[in-house]
Amino acid sequence: MPSTSYTTEFGSLNAFAKGGIEIIDDNPKNYAFSNIFEVAGSSRPWEKVAVGKNMEYVLEVIRAEGTSEWRTCAHDEFPLVMDGEVTIELVRLERPAVPADKAGSVRLAGEPVGARMGRMVLRRGHQALLPAHTAYRITATAPSVVLLQTIFGDDTVERWADICLS
Repeated sequence: MPSTSYTTEFGSLNAFAKGGIEIIDDNPKNYAFSNIFEVAGSSRPWEKVAVGKNMEYVLEVIRAEGTSEWRTCAHDEFPLVMDGEVTIELVRLERPAVPADKAGSVRLAGEPVGARMGRMVLRRGHQALLPAHTAYRITATAPSVVLLQTIFGDDTVERWADICLS
């Protein structure tokens, strides 16, 4: 029997191949199919674009470039760096800045008040935990791509018509 070999090719913001799907007996519009690097490439820095959704949970693509505003949320979030390098600063807030039932992250006005927890440097393939009721700020010295697992919030951008296979 002939041996089949496969090569994994990792994409990046500057070099990716747009994939596709083969639909058998269905309408392609029933599927969300997007390339996170293509989405990040056409996004503004720090825009949170939904590329996957399951009930209230979303995967957001973020083009990390420069320094973000301080953000917080009432639930944990999980950033996964898909391209580039980011530094995340964390501050344990003295008092929660959002109600416990508020979904998604929100921008904080000014500097957060609380104990500095440190910083994390994440590169491609690194994932981190952003704990609930903790302020965080992300910095990227070069354009990078972050895939954020979170809950759909006020700042989540939906562009399904632009990113879905048609």
